[in-house]
Amino acid sequence: MAAPPAGTAIRGPAGPGERALAPDLARGCMLLLIALANSAYYLWASERGPESIHPVDGTLLDRVAQVVIITAVDERVYPMFAFLFGYGVVQLLNRQLASGVPERSARALLRRRHLWMVAFGFVHAALLWMGDIIGTYGLVGLLMCALFLRRRDRTLLVWAAVGAGLMTLSAAAMAAAGLLDPAGAEVDILAPLVANIAATDYLASVGPRILVWTIIVAVQGFLGLAVLVAVLLAFWAARHRVLEEPGRHLRLLRTVAVGGISIGWASALPYALHHVGVLSVPAGVGPALSAPLGVTGLFAGLGYVALFGLVAHRLSERAARGRVATVVTAVGKRSMSAYLAQSVLCAPLLAAWGLGLGGQFGSWQMAAFATGVWLVTVLGAYALERAGRRGPAETALRRLAYRRPAERARAEAA
Repeated sequence: MAAPPAGTAIRGPAGPGERALAPDLARGCMLLLIALANSAYYLWASERGPESIHPVDGTLLDRVAQVVIITAVDERVYPMFAFLFGYGVVQLLNRQLASGVPERSARALLRRRHLWMVAFGFVHAALLWMGDIIGTYGLVGLLMCALFLRRRDRTLLVWAAVGAGLMTLSAAAMAAAGLLDPAGAEVDILAPLVANIAATDYLASVGPRILVWTIIVAVQGFLGLAVLVAVLLAFWAARHRVLEEPGRHLRLLRTVAVGGISIGWASALPYALHHVGVLSVPAGVGPALSAPLGVTGLFAGLGYVALFGLVAHRLSERAARGRVATVVTAVGKRSMSAYLAQSVLCAPLLAAWGLGLGGQFGSWQMAAFATGVWLVTVLGAYALERAGRRGPAETALRRLAYRRPAERARAEAA
């Protein structure tokens, strides 16, 4: 079949030979971190303090799990996801433009894609998981593409620096408020999330779940600024093909990996030790220790992405990637399907309106359960990879983003 004339057809998604290893490898591993980060919310019967979603008691294994997750996972996952999302936006746009698609048509495709992501996120939140991030990034994509997608590199970096500066000032203000008014810092802002999972009536939980999701979208997606800063940096990095050609950016990747992860872990470890009782601090210092985690989580998330860029570079120098890299990359290619599958596997089994197993687990058991869920999605993605099939969510989103059947057919032909 002849290819459509230049500028007349929206081209289809990247083929197997066009995909860069680093983003897919990072997405595949990121999904494990997402499963671990979300798992603590399902411990609905455990006693918690106002500072953290993690239980205040538990066995030695529970305490170890809490320290690891607080130090290496909490506040680190959504900036990492945001960066990979923004990077993928530029990749999609570049593929369209390289195929002769007018920029106006390519940007319209992006808008439709992001609008459908909001719809996917709303349904996901209503049915299963109030912490959905698909809808959040759909809204972020609409805003950031309109404002920054074609801005100059300097503009992107300046606004990213401004956002990081505002985050730092906000963290400092929160830390000071905790020290000056310890009682005011004891407000439990996580209570609505736990209460929703602890609800025993599924139908009654739908409305509050949507309300909590709406608040999370506003706070995590926009007011927290970490997602916006990560997307700005991703736009810049994708223009320079940092993850597609990691060999040309080794110094940058090494600096960001070492510096970002070191800052993220070093800042979170004192709070993690305080949480488990190893580090005793006066009243108000605990909230002050947790205040900078949003800023340093941005550094750690970027560090994780850079680390996977380095790993991908090392793997690209080998004749074969290896089985582990292949199966993890398979789930990365189907990250939306795998992410939604986590909720399908977790919510009915763990929430109080389902089997309620989350009320019986401790932190280490929940972490083990989350790891098992991730492994199930990895096996499912690898089976789809061997069968040559995309993930069901990716297939649905692609079909919905192309407005007309004829347009979809031309895209497939291209």
